[in-house]
Amino acid sequence: MPFDIKLLSIPLISGIIGYVTNYVGIKMLFYPVQFVGFTIPGIAPLGRLLPRKLQSIPGVLTGQVGWQGVIPSRAAKMGSIAVDTGVSKLGSPGEFYEKLNPERIAEHILTTSRDDIRELVERLIEREYGRLWRDAPSAVREMVHERVQAQLPAIVHRVTEEIGANIDQILDIKLMVIRHIEAHPELANAIFLEVGEKELKFVINAGAYYGFALGIPSIFVFSALQQWWVLPIAGIIVGYLTNFIAIKQIFLPIVPKKVGPVTLHGLFMRRQPEVSRQYAKLIATEVVNLQNIGQEFMTGRRSDRTKAMIASALRPAIDGAVGPLRRAVRLAVGPAQYDAIKESMATEALDYTLVPLSDPEFNASQAKELEDLLTARMKALPPHDFAELLRTAVEEDEWMLMFIGAVLGFAAGVLQTAFTLV
Repeated sequence: MPFDIKLLSIPLISGIIGYVTNYVGIKMLFYPVQFVGFTIPGIAPLGRLLPRKLQSIPGVLTGQVGWQGVIPSRAAKMGSIAVDTGVSKLGSPGEFYEKLNPERIAEHILTTSRDDIRELVERLIEREYGRLWRDAPSAVREMVHERVQAQLPAIVHRVTEEIGANIDQILDIKLMVIRHIEAHPELANAIFLEVGEKELKFVINAGAYYGFALGIPSIFVFSALQQWWVLPIAGIIVGYLTNFIAIKQIFLPIVPKKVGPVTLHGLFMRRQPEVSRQYAKLIATEVVNLQNIGQEFMTGRRSDRTKAMIASALRPAIDGAVGPLRRAVRLAVGPAQYDAIKESMATEALDYTLVPLSDPEFNASQAKELEDLLTARMKALPPHDFAELLRTAVEEDEWMLMFIGAVLGFAAGVLQTAFTLV
């Protein structure tokens, strides 16, 4: 049988298949950030009967048909892994807090909250003491404000010191990271897209090279067998293997390995110093920052401890500031009601104590210290620990990327057969 010139297109089309399947597979890892699809009522229980790997497909366990990027669909898991394999090995909550500079935090709170505290004191005393406050001479009212302002530095410094001394009891870094990344799944994407940008481009481009190479033996197989199913099967192999080989090259070998004159080393592993800086900057600015820590203090699982600690620092100051009115108030409302008033004032004052920590400019300036700490620690990580930063998070779901490649490769192989046999 004469050689068909069309057979020469097989490696070229295989290269295209490899590139396209890898490109689409990578995109499906990250997008869409939110689930896109529809729900079929009553099928959710069936998902629990499927093999565990199939249950990990976005939407299967919730009875939905559609797609969500694999990474954002695992936002909580990614947050947990980010702590277990990365953040927890880079420093303790106490070290992070110290690098955020408690003294500067106290100064910033003082600078930005004086007007708010005055307004708060005015509102609270007006609400709680009513006519007694309104009837008090202006000099007495001003004296109360002056007393609060005079005590404010001591209050704020005491609060920041108490936070530092009890940081392990009031801050759960793992839960904070999980909650934040789960609420912002785009951050799970950012960790991979920014830190592993070069490796992801390699996976896509490698698909073309490996696809072309794998297409060459397909010429001879198809020419010998002349069966329509040869190229679809070859497409499956190309789609699967191009992803498989490229992913392995990113992480393996973890340590340099000499093979003759060639040194093999995972592409991601070669860039440990560069990746360390990128990862540290992302974590310091977007995840373990002052705003998120302050939010965790006030709304996290251990927030009751934070509030009790801050309230204990504020109560004596409020009690002392209202000094001239204290006896009259106790006589007017009774000791129990007076204590309840103090508690109410201290509790409402809590939010004002940590609100300044959400200031974007202050967050950015403080993040640099933490970024430097994380960078230095990451650079010093043993190779296996460093590899876990990205590898562990996607390892369980790598099969999905390869499966997507195989399916797309099959479809492309069918089209290639139609072209070749025409």
